[in-house]
Amino acid sequence: MNITQRSVQHLFLRAGFGISFEALQEIKGKTAEELVDEMFVNAKTINYLNLARKEDFRPPLQGSSDEKSAFTERSAEMIIQLNAAWLRNMASMEGNIREKMTLFWHGHFASTSNNAYLVQRQNNLIREHALGNYGDLLKAVSKDAVMLQYLNNQQNRKNAPNENFAREVMELYTLGRGHYTEKDVKEAARAFTGWGFDKEGEFVFRTLVHDYKDKTFLGKTGPFEGDDILDILLEQKQTARFLVEKIYAFFVNEQLDTYKVDALTERFYSTGYDIGDLLRTVFTSEWFYYKENVGTKIKSPVELIASSMHMLKLDFENVEALVGIQKLLGQILFRPPSVAGWPAGYEWIDSTTLMLRLRLVEVAMASARLNRFLLTEVDESNPLTQRLKSLKASIDWDTYSRQFTSVDFDRIESTLIVYLLQGSISPKKSKLLIVDKFSPVDERLFSITARVTKLPEFQMC
Repeated sequence: MNITQRSVQHLFLRAGFGISFEALQEIKGKTAEELVDEMFVNAKTINYLNLARKEDFRPPLQGSSDEKSAFTERSAEMIIQLNAAWLRNMASMEGNIREKMTLFWHGHFASTSNNAYLVQRQNNLIREHALGNYGDLLKAVSKDAVMLQYLNNQQNRKNAPNENFAREVMELYTLGRGHYTEKDVKEAARAFTGWGFDKEGEFVFRTLVHDYKDKTFLGKTGPFEGDDILDILLEQKQTARFLVEKIYAFFVNEQLDTYKVDALTERFYSTGYDIGDLLRTVFTSEWFYYKENVGTKIKSPVELIASSMHMLKLDFENVEALVGIQKLLGQILFRPPSVAGWPAGYEWIDSTTLMLRLRLVEVAMASARLNRFLLTEVDESNPLTQRLKSLKASIDWDTYSRQFTSVDFDRIESTLIVYLLQGSISPKKSKLLIVDKFSPVDERLFSITARVTKLPEFQMC
């Protein structure tokens, strides 16, 4: 299936975090099937996060309060580093489908910990299974220390069953609300008794506190253990539908098309929950590129930051400031607001976040400009100057500008509009982008880029 430039950009923004202008020129003429195949070939290389060492993050269980506070502080600092490293992973390549799916599952299995090593390990676990089999991913995350701790299954014992994990595994990870009973929750909780982790964060099945009696769950009876409950949940076609609806809303459109969801559910279920097959089916379908699905999704804060980093060659040396931006926009990696994960769509936009979103790239570019090029005289005493410099943003300007050397600069405005925006804009808005044609080439490209990224349409993908 041959697709237009805007459709190619749509594919790379939804399946990854955008595409560079240079790569866009190089892949002209390729079909959607060829592009998706290349994405999956590239995804075979897994870029694990590897900053936190296990031996450095063993909590001092018997330590003094000062030692415990020092551990917590050191771990929090490392999680900030992991946050920045993951964002760079997202922005590192074209069609970064594994990282995009890792971000999706990070919200799906929303959980958190104050132990940086365990946070890193869970993220790598999700990354490894992100495009594989959902059953394998579900079982791996269900036995992960971060999840078991977050949902209190470490305290789940036969004489005092804790229902937190059992409830969420049905409501958020498989069936969805309304497709199970309170009796199912209680019986599942009994099956998960004994699931926990040791002081090293490794999964352990504590046989002495497991309930070995029969349980009746979703119409089946037996001496079920945790894996049996997960298998029964995966047998339910409702699980496939629940996941397809979430994936469709994330990658295609928040307005679900029942006919397409039905067809995708049948395929996903029949393949035994093959995530890669489901995504290939979506990204190579003609309807994925229909007008109603293009440029209609509001970028999440992380998508906005990562795609800007990738497409505009931005980076942030001040990782604390980078996490601060995420906090102001309402989405901090490794810190979901609740077990339900982050919101979506128009919930990302309010009076507090809108102005920052509209000016984020402009501010980052201004910081980079102060820190590297184009300005020779600045007022160092100006508080705004200090704030911009403290962001320590940088742009690989040579790489960014070199992509446009073959573009006729009488057409640079229209070229950037089509490249950076997924929707058309009015002639009136287009006129606002025009800069002095006699300005130096770099100055003109810089100014037009900053102006385009301030448009509300840049918030969409």
